[in-house]
Amino acid sequence: MAKRLNEYDYLYISARIHTLETKLLTRERMERMLSARTAGEAARVLSECGFGDFPALTPAGIEEGLNRARLALFDELRRDAPDPNLVDVFRVKYDYHNAKALLKAEAVGRDASSLLLDAGRYPAGQLREDFTQRNLERYSPAFRQAVVQARDTLASSGDPQAADFILDRAYYEEMLQAAQASGSAFLEGYVRLSIDGANLRSLVRALRMGKGADFLQRALLPGGDVPLDRLLTAGGGELPALFARTPLEEAAQAGAETLGGGPLTQFERLCDNALTAYLSQARRVPFGEHPLIGYLYAKESELTAIRVILTGQLAGLDTETIRERLRDSYV
Repeated sequence: MAKRLNEYDYLYISARIHTLETKLLTRERMERMLSARTAGEAARVLSECGFGDFPALTPAGIEEGLNRARLALFDELRRDAPDPNLVDVFRVKYDYHNAKALLKAEAVGRDASSLLLDAGRYPAGQLREDFTQRNLERYSPAFRQAVVQARDTLASSGDPQAADFILDRAYYEEMLQAAQASGSAFLEGYVRLSIDGANLRSLVRALRMGKGADFLQRALLPGGDVPLDRLLTAGGGELPALFARTPLEEAAQAGAETLGGGPLTQFERLCDNALTAYLSQARRVPFGEHPLIGYLYAKESELTAIRVILTGQLAGLDTETIRERLRDSYV
């Protein structure tokens, strides 16, 4: 039987992470990037965060640089973490991103290679080859079954959204199972909050579009703290009460206010900020799995912020428009 880990097993990596946190993209560094005259000038701020040069300051070059940084992060932390499964909880989504890309490319007869991200548990090139050969024996049962079912659904219905629902359900199921297997209540709480956030987003969109219970049955995910049966029968006016006294309370209020129409930018931002606020608790824990989990989320959020700022500047967006798309900083 494997030894059950405790917080003292994380002393070394916790100390390293607290040092690495000093190089995270802070709000002050974000503001300096936003006030830069060019995307190149903004990118130079990232040298303080340990980033190397991007292959090119184009959308594709920025994406390549971010993908390279993400893969290096996962490889390093998975190698050094006392329990590598903690890192894998954050890698699962890239496997399902790749599955969605492969399915949709196959449906229209295109090559998905440029869309694949090599940051999941399974090497993207190997997954593409196995997917093409319809041989998924090396993958987890949940992943294998979801890909087969989504492929059949897309082929029979021609509805990419129906296939996405199947893959999303398996993705969150695998995340939750991995978090539970880790024995970390903090990590499990993060996954359950992620599920609640995904369900709140689905419910708001369904109410805005006038979708009924059949749509919600397929879109909503089990495993969150807000009961599914209450979500399935909720009206717009019930959203704030459903999520009252949860980290998503403010987001639910904002979601209710958008049901008559209008942009979802603030609602989406508040959903993400709820996760950031939850995981920021890790910064108050000196050692244990908490700093590792919080840092993984912080780095993922950092990469997203860098993409938003640099691609927004390349597209000629004004500073305020870019700022509205940014989420709260972990540090």
